Amino acid sequence: MPDISHHFLYGEHHLTARIALEIARGQTKGVISETSRIKIQKSQKVVENIVEKGDPVYGINTGFGPLCTTKISKEETKILQNNILQSHSVGVGKPIESEIAKLMLILKAQSLSKGHSGIAMKTLDRILWQIDNDAIPIVPSQGSVGASGDLAPLSHLFLPLIGLGKVEYKDEIITTQELFKKTGLKPVGLGPKEGLALINGTQFITAHAVKIIAKLYNCLSQADIIGAMMIEGLQGSVKPFYRELHQLRPFKGNMHVASRVKSLLKGSEIMEAHTDCDRVQDPYSLRCIPQVHGASRNAWLHLKELLEVELNSVTDNPIIINEELTISGGSFHGQPLAMAIDYACLAASELGNISDRRIYLALEGNSPGVPKLLMKDTGINSGYMILQYTTAALASENKGLCFPSSADSIPTSLGQEDHVSMGSIGGRKALQVIQNLEKILAIELLTAAQAFEFRKPLKSGVILDEIHKEIRNHVSFAHKDRVFADDIEKGIEMIKNETIIAIANEVSKRENLSLETQFSDEFEVY
Repeated sequence: MPDISHHFLYGEHHLTARIALEIARGQTKGVISETSRIKIQKSQKVVENIVEKGDPVYGINTGFGPLCTTKISKEETKILQNNILQSHSVGVGKPIESEIAKLMLILKAQSLSKGHSGIAMKTLDRILWQIDNDAIPIVPSQGSVGASGDLAPLSHLFLPLIGLGKVEYKDEIITTQELFKKTGLKPVGLGPKEGLALINGTQFITAHAVKIIAKLYNCLSQADIIGAMMIEGLQGSVKPFYRELHQLRPFKGNMHVASRVKSLLKGSEIMEAHTDCDRVQDPYSLRCIPQVHGASRNAWLHLKELLEVELNSVTDNPIIINEELTISGGSFHGQPLAMAIDYACLAASELGNISDRRIYLALEGNSPGVPKLLMKDTGINSGYMILQYTTAALASENKGLCFPSSADSIPTSLGQEDHVSMGSIGGRKALQVIQNLEKILAIELLTAAQAFEFRKPLKSGVILDEIHKEIRNHVSFAHKDRVFADDIEKGIEMIKNETIIAIANEVSKRENLSLETQFSDEFEVY
């Protein structure tokens, strides 16, 4: 484990997507304070008292879903909790990424630590042990409808607590029984309500939303930079990025993007060289970058704001308010995030759409000095023509994935759960769209760098010049055809590793420049 100098207090501190990822990546350690432990123990005591009194309370001494009117005896309440984990473990499909499963554990720990779920301290301590020791459950990706909590994936997530299921431990997938032999652990005996507290909640949806926020943020930041480089390569105008224009239609995202791009173009000799050209205006894919990228920024911001509420909420059921009040409500319903995830999915797809259009524009040969297909000797060479086939395919695939999952609802649980969010499907889909977007942006990065080269010996702004040099450290200028798939793989690696963001930040700091705007705190922090 790395040296960790600071702790996050579950149930007390405010959780964000970035902090959740830091805990998942071992950069921050999550612990439970004495204050939270007292709340947790008090909530568990309330549950024990309910069992002793015998008054029917959903999920504590009754059956689940359509069996909510079936009374469960005091002796059977513990058996019920083990049974619910087993009966609800019906997930199918490929397992989710280990990091997403670990995020689910972290998010569940935060929710349970609020002290309204009736969980036992020993159960929560075991969950924290799994997080700290990277014993991450294997969770199938399909089976949740995102309403009565993410029942199926959460059931698989917590099977190891009772000695069942599989985990990834020290880079190996093993059964929980093998884990117990290696570590000396034993199954946790679940008490009344604990099974329901574990499997009710939106942690599958929310963990996906955490990844969406992080990955889409990186795509948004890089799309602005790549778009600015393409403007230089194709001799686009800087005027559509003037503050005076956007103050008259002051959407936050538009103003943020316009300011960033204008800063990237500042001091450009390329811009100065065509100040008096006779072109009146650029195609939309260049001219409307603030409006399109900005709209996607606004969608990202909307999801980020909702996500932070969810990350710090109690989402299981029933909720223990106090000794006198236990409420069976609908806080497990995924609709608040499901709709915003669909919005973010569309936002990611649109970034890819306009990126593909800029790539196509670069191939047309209509910009002075830039040859058709971005290569001088064509005929014998196809140039960059076929790279755009790939972005067209990816953009089209994304469009097909944009149908909103939250628009659908299929009743379950014999009609007890008669409206569901399908947010789990939306989360998986959105990540798929973002993965395709990363590939599209990688191809635009290569295309913009090729067009940019034809502007030499003129220089751009210092940030874009340094970024172009870094691209050339990975992918050389193409004088003739080659296996472009190799170039694309290097481009994808640069996008995923946030290479150009790092260069932009480094140069900005070194040259005392700023890409920050009045909205940076909202759009740059998550």
